[in-house]
Amino acid sequence: MSRMPLRDASGKRKLSDNCRFPVTKFVGRMVVNSPPWPRLKVDRLVNLSIKAHAAELTKETYAFREDKRILRDWSDPIDTDVDRKPGLWPPNNKADNPSLHNPLLRQERMGCGWLGAIFEWEGVIIEDNTEIEKQAWLTVAEEEGKSPPPAFILRRIEGMKNEQAISEVLCWSRDPAVLRRMSLRKEEIYQALQGGIYRLRNGSKEFVNVLMHYKIPMALVSTRPRKTLETAIVTIGIEKNFTEIVAAEDVHRGKPDPEMFVYAAQLLKFIPERCIVFGNSNHTVEAAHDARMKCVAVASKHPVYELGAADLVVRNLNELTVVDLKNLADIESTEFGSLEPEMQLEEEEDDLPSSVAVDDIFW
Repeated sequence: MSRMPLRDASGKRKLSDNCRFPVTKFVGRMVVNSPPWPRLKVDRLVNLSIKAHAAELTKETYAFREDKRILRDWSDPIDTDVDRKPGLWPPNNKADNPSLHNPLLRQERMGCGWLGAIFEWEGVIIEDNTEIEKQAWLTVAEEEGKSPPPAFILRRIEGMKNEQAISEVLCWSRDPAVLRRMSLRKEEIYQALQGGIYRLRNGSKEFVNVLMHYKIPMALVSTRPRKTLETAIVTIGIEKNFTEIVAAEDVHRGKPDPEMFVYAAQLLKFIPERCIVFGNSNHTVEAAHDARMKCVAVASKHPVYELGAADLVVRNLNELTVVDLKNLADIESTEFGSLEPEMQLEEEEDDLPSSVAVDDIFW
């Protein structure tokens, strides 16, 4: 073994016994490496002080949840880049509402019965025709002299706003005027191919009627224009079921961005944790979870095993019951108790060795 030369305070060189490097020896035609250096011995108190310091840092991290800390004033305006209607966000809708004089209503809000439902339009309420959507994009590409988008690009832009898909994925243009013109033309082609014929999915209308019977507020979201949505729901006779509608004009981005679902929760005046999203793709699951909402996936165009990230997967909405939704809405909230984890130091055993390796300290 060779010892590494060091310099002390006086500048003189000396050999250290603490830092040693293995030496390679040549014995005949064989190469022999000496054993690795011995572990650096560190006092046991160093390990204890590091753990105590880590515990103090963790306590400071969760100190803002103490009751005596300054609470956030929800009346303060929040600076956002998106223009919203005044008074929508953040909603004044905590689980408990002391202004309610009926104790049963307060108990319902504190329990899991207080929830809102957010439905996607295509693939959940009505049948989703992906072939018409594909043909509309191919027709626009041909009219604009663009290369036809491949199949994997068409799957990627499912659920996006038309402007978002054209500018960010297809990269056809970034001019707002051109984006709007292409978007309107694509919707015009889609509606012409679709012919105004809507087919309800099995069990969707019955399930929506059940939720309406239990007075569960519902919102409908889609990247289609509002005029198209309003005409469609009147055609199939469910215009009285949905409390709010979120259309393409109301949001800047579509899935997988959670903006549509967050805005629907604002309109319903529900906190996101009390909302359940019904969709039919992994983009919907991702957006719902990013918005801190639960998601029920409907296997309309994807097999069940591909939607495993959802909180619940069904083939038709009539497989669900109100009890299933209440179980999904049964969440833990800070209003029901502190979520601060218990901070405890690990008890040191008597038979611990008096030294630890240098790797145990720094890693």
